[in-house]
Amino acid sequence: MTLSHVPHELAEEFPDDHAILHALKVADGNFAHLSDTYHEINRRIHRIESLIEPATDETLNELRRQRVVLKDEIAANIAAQKRDVA
Repeated sequence: MTLSHVPHELAEEFPDDHAILHALKVADGNFAHLSDTYHEINRRIHRIESLIEPATDETLNELRRQRVVLKDEIAANIAAQKRDVA
C-alpha cells in the first residue's frame, strides 16, 4: 500500500531552507540522525492518522510531542547555520 502525501515533511516545514537542510545532512552526522529520526516519527504519525498502523491516543500524542521537539532542534540547527554563513 502506498502512502499519500505525508504532511510535515522537513522540506514542507522549512520550504526556504532546502539547501541548508541538505548541506547539514551531508556535513553533520548528528544532524543527519536528527533528520532521520524526525522522518521516522513523522511517517509513523502519518500511518497512525491514516489508520494504517494501530496505536493508542497516548502513543500518538507522545509521537507528536517528539516530532515538535525534533522540529525545534532542526530549526535551531538551521538558524545556527544561517548565522555561521552570514
